Amino acid sequence: MEKSRLLQLLRSFSSQEIRDFKRYLQSPYFSRRAEVASLFELLEPKLKNGRPAPEKEAAYASVFPGQPFDDHRLRMLMSQLYQLAGQFLAVQDFLADEAQPLMRLGQVLRKRKQPTLFSLAAADLAQKLAAQPYRNPDFYQTRYLASLEKYRNAYDMREMESQQLQALSDELDTAFLARKLWQACFLLSHEAVSNTSYDFGLLDDALRFAEQRNALDTPAIAIYYYCYRALTNPDSPDFFQTFKALVLRHGGLFPAEELRDLYILAINFCIRRYNAGNQAYLRDQFDFYKNGLRQGVFLTDGELSRYTYQNAVTSGLVMRDFDWVEQFVAEYRDKLAEPYRESVFSFNLARLAYEKKQYDTALPLLQKAEYKDLLLNLAAKTLQLKIYFELDEFDLLEAHLSAFKTFLRRKKELGYHRENYLNTIQFTRKLLETNPFDKEARAALRAELAEAKNVGEKEWLLGQV
Repeated sequence: MEKSRLLQLLRSFSSQEIRDFKRYLQSPYFSRRAEVASLFELLEPKLKNGRPAPEKEAAYASVFPGQPFDDHRLRMLMSQLYQLAGQFLAVQDFLADEAQPLMRLGQVLRKRKQPTLFSLAAADLAQKLAAQPYRNPDFYQTRYLASLEKYRNAYDMREMESQQLQALSDELDTAFLARKLWQACFLLSHEAVSNTSYDFGLLDDALRFAEQRNALDTPAIAIYYYCYRALTNPDSPDFFQTFKALVLRHGGLFPAEELRDLYILAINFCIRRYNAGNQAYLRDQFDFYKNGLRQGVFLTDGELSRYTYQNAVTSGLVMRDFDWVEQFVAEYRDKLAEPYRESVFSFNLARLAYEKKQYDTALPLLQKAEYKDLLLNLAAKTLQLKIYFELDEFDLLEAHLSAFKTFLRRKKELGYHRENYLNTIQFTRKLLETNPFDKEARAALRAELAEAKNVGEKEWLLGQV
């Protein structure tokens, strides 16, 4: 049973969802077979304590005591429980959005020819939509669908008005533009990291319409419009700066998940511009990290990804804002996933100490951590290499290079990372062997290094040469 889709789904439930689902199964409206609830009660103690699920034969004997094992019957029961679990999650999600039940109720009342009750539901829906804080593409789509139901009700009652049709058309334009421009930004973003090319359909017409009809007064349209223009015109900074200003000003109009996507779009744009040689975007990238962290944009269920943690530190170190980095590293330590917390925390404290040239502080931090993440382990070994070199601890450095090379030789799964680190070791050794007073030898090494490909610490090595 352990590898079944049923167990995969049930193990994703939170403790509260397990309790609610148990009550859900007890309702005869949803489940009329006692065996379904019995199967769940058998599985429930195994879901959150890491214990394996029972074998099929044992589960069958518990649910159908005294009856010969029937694999087909058990699989059908598991399928029913799986369907009810999915239905439960769908119901929970549906009810969590207060607008959706009212929307569906209005549709039902209209079809039942209950215009008075429909009007009450429509008014409640309008109030809910007006009160909710978000004005993202989903909001405009929901508002359009609500207006469409009002139009259909008016049509059924023969009470249509020309202004009602115009308003419906205008709301459809707004909903379409917001969603179309949103889609275009993510198509472009995916194109940048893949070999895929997309057909953008009506996008050119949508862009012209947005420019000519004052649609850019709507933040959900303007943000994605300027995002698209920035992505397609990276050498025109005004588009990105307008996009940045709009996101920082109107971020509260977007739910956390969508706002996080906007921040990631912005940060990735800044990284690409920096990689293309434009350092002006380092400040923008840092601003997005600081603002996003302040608003909790990067948190998922109260947890911060270790990759975001390290990228934020990198941004702060590049900007030489050591006070902010020190505060951030400590403040967000407990928001890292527990298996990686101490190693990521210690490594980034060591990075900060290294940048401040506090090598005696950095080395113990690097040496005491247990690195469960292989790439983090490699980064720590590289930082240790740089510290030994800058301290002129050449005996320690030589021993470290040998151990590092042996470590890499064993890690066949590293792919291109392996070559990068091996080349770093090779050029570090060449640097050690080069007479520092021999200008010609240094120039030759510098030229060789500049031409070399796949060297992990090329900039640092060039600086040492």
